[in-house]
Amino acid sequence: MRSRLAARSTRLVLAAAAITALAATTTACDPEDAADAAGPAAPSAAASASSGGSDGSSSDKPSASGSGSNGSSTGGSADKTDSGDGKKDGYGLSCGTNDLSFTVTSESQAGGYYLVTVKAKPGITCFLEVNTPSVSFGSGADGVASPVGQGGEDPIKLTGSAVAYTGINPKTTDGDGGTEFENVIISTTEDDPNPAELKLPDPATVEKPIVTNWAANRAEAVPVIV
Repeated sequence: MRSRLAARSTRLVLAAAAITALAATTTACDPEDAADAAGPAAPSAAASASSGGSDGSSSDKPSASGSGSNGSSTGGSADKTDSGDGKKDGYGLSCGTNDLSFTVTSESQAGGYYLVTVKAKPGITCFLEVNTPSVSFGSGADGVASPVGQGGEDPIKLTGSAVAYTGINPKTTDGDGGTEFENVIISTTEDDPNPAELKLPDPATVEKPIVTNWAANRAEAVPVIV
């Protein structure tokens, strides 16, 4: 009898131990614990995905923006089209007085005269289309030089080192008459708004002055009354 009771007590103890062990196992595998255990991984993955999306969009946008900026700043080619030939205003046009550089020298031929040499300023290409320059000493009518019709090439192209000449004789009369001037006024046309006033190498006595046509050959710019 005691032997059976002892055996029964032993089975009850073992059964209780098994139930306890099963409860412990169930608690360890609780879904909330599993969720807690898995929880940290999910935010990490979400953060990683979010970070990747942000990087991708930010890298794309600057690229598109930069391309647009570069495209809008390519106006340099248009500027080159306008000015890439390196020529200044006046190219292919009649020479204005301010397009030219002047040199005056005193010459002894034909009783003495002034030789005026002109060339286009750097970068200018123009034409002396009016054959005879407008020349005067002072503002009075008596100081205006009359053309003598010598020389003449119409038109004369001036560019680079090309030059043209005109000769001025300030006094074509005999005697001691005349008015003294230290400068001569010259322009390519009578109505040129920018005439050049040139300092003479020496003072000139002026009376009935004359002037030749423009010439490419300086020998044709010696003023002589025929």
